[in-house]
Amino acid sequence: MQVGVPKGLRMAYGKIGIALGGGAARGWAHIGVLRALSQAGIVPDIVAGTSIGAVVGGCYAAGRLDELEGFARDLTRRKVFGYLDFNLTGSGLITGQRLVERLDGHLRDVHIEELATRFVAVATEIGTGHEVWLSRGRVVDAMRASYALPGIFKPMSIDGRWLFDGALVNPVPVSVCRALGARYVIAVNLNSDLCGRGTVIADAGAVPETAEEAAAKGMLKAKNGRAARKLLQRQLFGSGDSSPGISTVMVDAFNIVQDRIARSRLAGDPPDAVINPRLAGIGLFDFHFADELISRGMTAVQRDLDELGREVSARRTPRVAYAHLH
Repeated sequence: MQVGVPKGLRMAYGKIGIALGGGAARGWAHIGVLRALSQAGIVPDIVAGTSIGAVVGGCYAAGRLDELEGFARDLTRRKVFGYLDFNLTGSGLITGQRLVERLDGHLRDVHIEELATRFVAVATEIGTGHEVWLSRGRVVDAMRASYALPGIFKPMSIDGRWLFDGALVNPVPVSVCRALGARYVIAVNLNSDLCGRGTVIADAGAVPETAEEAAAKGMLKAKNGRAARKLLQRQLFGSGDSSPGISTVMVDAFNIVQDRIARSRLAGDPPDAVINPRLAGIGLFDFHFADELISRGMTAVQRDLDELGREVSARRTPRVAYAHLH
């Protein structure tokens, strides 16, 4: 004799969603977060990622997190520069083709709709500002669109839409997890201890031009090839002193905007749990600090693991619910 669920009833299980936020190099902390959650037996059913969160989330959903972690831990400062294929004539300083080729080596024929874990990458449409949820097509293409930092990486064209970084509209995509049916959502915010304490500084005066800046202008006028290359490097990544380069200015400005948007959206649609890795002191282009970032991500989970485990277990408990009969 078979005993089952009575007619008109169904067993409902609470799906777990994880929203992986943007944060450039600091995104390697997501690897540590996912590792620590997995070790604790917390495996998300839904993964939504923005920017670097889409890269880590996509690799996780595709079962390629080991390969991504190996790549990240193997990076040195020299190797990071090797992946930066500069392009001063297009719509981004970096084409990103070398990085895409590396991702293609592991994910070339993997499509989102084929993944066992539900995955969505968030991007922003140029011109309209629409928030675009990429839930089908090649995983690599969705990643490229989501991490295409404006002015740094070349935007991606998908289905006739030109897309760039999703952090402009949804930096920590909790709302995506909710829309896909997550009953319990864990948000990973990489910027909580970086921009969140912004304040007002009054009566700030102008800073005179440094001797190095004056010398750099002289080099530019000299039109010397080697000097021009050195000047370009300083312009992009900053000089040896505290003055920032173009890339740092652009990314920091973007992250300040992202932080303000994230705080607003998380207040309006709060997650059930927030993991805030402590990442102060690690720069946006410090991709070669993967060991430290992954460790900090794991530590962030372990700080609140007991409470997180209890809450997830409670949401995972099956419950009987009435189903609609048609």
